[in-house]
Amino acid sequence: MNILLNLLWLIFGGLITCIEYIIASLLMMITIIGIPFGIQTMKLAGLALLPFGKEVRTSPSSGGCLSVLMNVLWLLLGGLGIAISHLLFGLFLCITIIGIPFGRQHFKLAALALTPFGKEVVSK
Repeated sequence: MNILLNLLWLIFGGLITCIEYIIASLLMMITIIGIPFGIQTMKLAGLALLPFGKEVRTSPSSGGCLSVLMNVLWLLLGGLGIAISHLLFGLFLCITIIGIPFGRQHFKLAALALTPFGKEVVSK
């Protein structure tokens, strides 16, 4: 079932979203300061490519001030916009019964877009 849903996800915008994340990640990695943010954007790209069958967990080494500081910077520099766009897509897709699984995946991406530092994406 996850394979079918991932295939439909790719056809209906998942591939475009993944490519956008990869381009943004490469642009962020131009500077040394942007490398950690580019890595987190790659994490979003991986989840945006095939979201079904994966979940987001807090990593064991997520505690610390650096993680909190990086999440605050991320939120101010673009994470909030990404999260809001995923929330709007999720709400729009949840209008129909068929779109509910896709809307739930957008909600998962929105949660990761808010605070990506200290989180890891694992297969179920």
